Order: sequence, then C-alpha cells, then structure tokens
Amino acid sequence: MSQWDRYTIDGPAGALEVAVGQAEGEARGIAVICHPHPLYGGTLDNKVAYTLARAAEQSGLISVRFNFRSVGDSEGLHDGGAGELDDALAVVEHARQQFNEQPLLMAGFSFGGWVSLHAASRCDPAQLVTVAPALSYTALGGVPRLDCPWFYIHGEADDVIAASDNRKTLASLDKPPEQLWLPEVGHFFHGHLTELREQVSQAIVARWAALP
Repeated sequence: MSQWDRYTIDGPAGALEVAVGQAEGEARGIAVICHPHPLYGGTLDNKVAYTLARAAEQSGLISVRFNFRSVGDSEGLHDGGAGELDDALAVVEHARQQFNEQPLLMAGFSFGGWVSLHAASRCDPAQLVTVAPALSYTALGGVPRLDCPWFYIHGEADDVIAASDNRKTLASLDKPPEQLWLPEVGHFFHGHLTELREQVSQAIVARWAALP
C-alpha cells in the first residue's frame, strides 16, 4: 500500500471515497478523521484534517480520512448531519474490518468534529479528538454522553465557531473533556498547524500508553 492509498467503499448513500495513510512504525491503532462542512468547501484534503491524520500516523496509528456524501468521489447528497454520521460509522466499520479490530481513535474538525463526537458515542473508540467542533448544531441533538476519553482543542480567536459559546457548552457537561485553548489562534489554525499536530500527537501517545 502506498503512503496515501485512495479508493472507494460501499456507503449508506453510495460510494464513499477514503484515503488511508500508514502508521510510522508498527501500527497500534486506527484513526478515522472527519472533515469540515461539505457546503463550505470541506473535504478530506482540508489542512486541519490532514494535520490530524499526520498526528495519528506519527503516533503509530493508521489514518483513514474520507469524503462525506456529495464530496469528491463520494456519492449521494448532503444530509445536514444524520447521513454524514451514517457515513462516518460506515467508514469505522470498514476500517475495523480492514485493520483487524485495532483500537480506534475518532477525530474531526469543525462540522467533522461534531459528527465525530456523535459517532464516538456509538462506536466505542479508545479516544475522541475534536478540533473546534460545531457544538451548537442540534440536528443530532445535544452533546451525547461519552464513555471514552475526549481531548478538545480550540483557538481563542476562532471567528467561525465562537470559543466562548463552546466553553459554556462544555462547562455544562457532567463530564467535560480535557481541554486546550490556544490564544490568538483562528478557526483554521493558520500558522499554527505544527503546534496542532504536536499537541494532538501528545494526547494520542498518552492515551495509547494507557491502553492494556
């Protein structure tokens, strides 16, 4: 398999395009990564989604990015969240079958962070990582209960998803995630992608070190 192997799998609304990246060293898990909003240019090639993939690979995980329905070579129509959640769960099932049921990291950015959060409540990952997730979306209900550790990272200068709003939402949870708030960092982490990769990698390595 090449460093980035792209192909399609059967999804709930037709073909789903996936891109698989190999772990550095012996693979110790799988990372399924959800990209930002399809109606605003989000694809699996988004820089933050790519950065999450690289953080996972450098931490010893196989990365699996994918395009939601209607994006790239993925078929179907945008569904406002419910269908995209089904897409994410289909990719998780494929990745687990393809890579021998290794421990799963669920991750996502912005709209993809919101989808990954709801997927994590249904697919029993070892860890969830969200970057500036769209917590105000309500199409799938409020923030679901999670049984896995959750690492949350957000830029204080985010002009797309207000950090202050998400702070309030997280503070209201019975079990808030581990949080990292980066000053003077915007939504797309321009100029801070290396810092993002390093922080996420540290969180993954720490979690995987605690796995049996």
